[in-house]
Amino acid sequence: MKQQEAKERIEKLIEELNRYNYNYYQLSKSEVSDFEFDSLMLELQNLEKQFPEYAKADSPTQRVGGEILKSFKTIKHRYPMLSLGNTYSREDLFEFDQRIRKQLGDNFEYVCELKFDGLAIGLNYVNGVLIQAVTRGDGMQGDDVTANVKTIHSIPLKLDFKEIPADFEIRGEIVMTLSGFQKLNEQRVKEGKAPFANPRNAASGSLKMLDAKKVAGRPLDCYLYYLLGDNLPFDSHFENMEEARRWGFKVSKSMKKAKNIEAVFDYIDYWDKERNELDFDIDGIVIKVNSYSQQINLGLTAKSPRWAIAYKFKAAQVTTKLLSIEYQVGRTGAVTPVANLEPIHLAGTTVKRASLHNADIIKSLDLHYNDYVKVEKGGEIIPKIVGVDLERRDNSQNPISFIDKCPECGTSLVRREGEAAHYCPNEYHCPPQIKGKIEHFVGRKMMDINIGEATISALFERGLISNVADLYELNAEDLMSLEGFQRKSVDNLLKSIEASKNVPFEKVLFSLGIRFVGETVARKLAVHFETIDKLRTATFMELVMVDDIGERIAESLIDYFNDKSNQKIIDRLISYGLQFEIVKSNERFPNLLQGKSFVVSGKFVKSRDEIKKLISRYGGKNLSSISSKTDYLLAGDAMGPSKLKKAEALKIKIISEEELINMINI
Repeated sequence: MKQQEAKERIEKLIEELNRYNYNYYQLSKSEVSDFEFDSLMLELQNLEKQFPEYAKADSPTQRVGGEILKSFKTIKHRYPMLSLGNTYSREDLFEFDQRIRKQLGDNFEYVCELKFDGLAIGLNYVNGVLIQAVTRGDGMQGDDVTANVKTIHSIPLKLDFKEIPADFEIRGEIVMTLSGFQKLNEQRVKEGKAPFANPRNAASGSLKMLDAKKVAGRPLDCYLYYLLGDNLPFDSHFENMEEARRWGFKVSKSMKKAKNIEAVFDYIDYWDKERNELDFDIDGIVIKVNSYSQQINLGLTAKSPRWAIAYKFKAAQVTTKLLSIEYQVGRTGAVTPVANLEPIHLAGTTVKRASLHNADIIKSLDLHYNDYVKVEKGGEIIPKIVGVDLERRDNSQNPISFIDKCPECGTSLVRREGEAAHYCPNEYHCPPQIKGKIEHFVGRKMMDINIGEATISALFERGLISNVADLYELNAEDLMSLEGFQRKSVDNLLKSIEASKNVPFEKVLFSLGIRFVGETVARKLAVHFETIDKLRTATFMELVMVDDIGERIAESLIDYFNDKSNQKIIDRLISYGLQFEIVKSNERFPNLLQGKSFVVSGKFVKSRDEIKKLISRYGGKNLSSISSKTDYLLAGDAMGPSKLKKAEALKIKIISEEELINMINI
């Protein structure tokens, strides 16, 4: 075959096969027999091998896999993948509705959707071609699983629709069908392999396989539910998802608008019954405000949007026997009771253990030894004891009392005022606390050092590490003495430790494990104080003046930095070359907004993130809410009336985007 003929034939085969795929997987219409389809696919594969220069990114041959990876690349999300706040309570939904109405009035509508029980994914399309697929990960960054996602037939590799944004992201959930899950497990049992526990685990495990050919053999599907990017066709969620369906994406037809909370409850009641008829698992309903401008007005918390919430269906419940209780000590010293149970099947998995959280929970349940307990999966994931079958109680058994000494080091436990947990105060000599602090320090979101719990435990038992600073004194000889360590693994670990010295200040601060200082708080402290020396010498008043830093966090910081052991560890880490100050850009900006605080609300020509960065660059301070400390309200289009009213009541100056630009002379 001549080259031009091959090129034309390849293009025609791609067009035909993609059309057959779309009709089969999206419209449930079969235009050709399996034999005809397979014959055309084989012809295309052979032509692409013979004429690789004419192979295309949207070729259906991409779906059979072929790429074998050593590991997945970590990709930072362009837009953070926030998790949703969730509830099992209709009262909470009513309160959510009241909060929305308080800020927006009555002129808004909800969108109700099924909450798919699978693996969240973000798909990036440029000029209509799928270029990247990234998992949720920690919400800020995830794994690049593009090769695996291309094997899922319901995900378009290329969009033929003309009027689409040049660059956009669409998010959804990868699920495994129940019928496909059953067939997969039957096949695994025939092959002498252990069956998967449930479809969600099977879907997640499949997508994390390094061989795309194996992924292609798994019955995965994908439902899309959120569109992001510039120049979207509509300023509303429902309409954009309907448009995405026209483009070729699989969008659930169950999605509906609701004018009020009563209509939301009707939707929930319907799907609470009908979910058992679906060929995939759902664990609840997602409720979103439809208008994008109103979403912007409502804003976000550090972890979730204020304009959306998930209602979870009541979890499955079983009864089993309580065999014993053991007590685990965490890195903060908190002691958590864990119930050992007679194994029982619950929601797709075998449950043997359940958390009891603290002494108050044990007391409220009135637990006795050998009780028969009612177990649920909280959020369909973590087993928890929710009650006792009193009719089956052996009245000769004693009530369970919480321990008074640490199970690891024997130190008397303490319970701080206003807190539910008991703590072991032996922070620097209690083994699980020491190992827990090191495990936290090396984590992916912290220092990202390639070392596992077993290695940390082995190093600790050998006396080679007793705190995080000791990691930076490890050498090849120390590591080669550990069982299973070879030269290559030793070199990799030492390189990983060395590379961690380039981790930015805010992550180093988070990695220290200071009580109440999570990822978001660490970032705010690092940006505000800029160096560890300024932070560790800050007064209580200086700390609470930082946005979102309350008294509890301030007290924890002061206690931490006043401790001599912590001071020595930080000094050692500084001497090893870790980053303990913000690395500033060479570009300098005059402090034209020094001492001025701003609340930014509404829609602007620039994005809100760009505006907030400008304010920070020129010395200003961004606040999350209006108060007497606010100097300016930067008001954009579709700003909520409540913020405007509050600003006027407090006589706060209201400015436009143009006025801000004039203030900094750019």
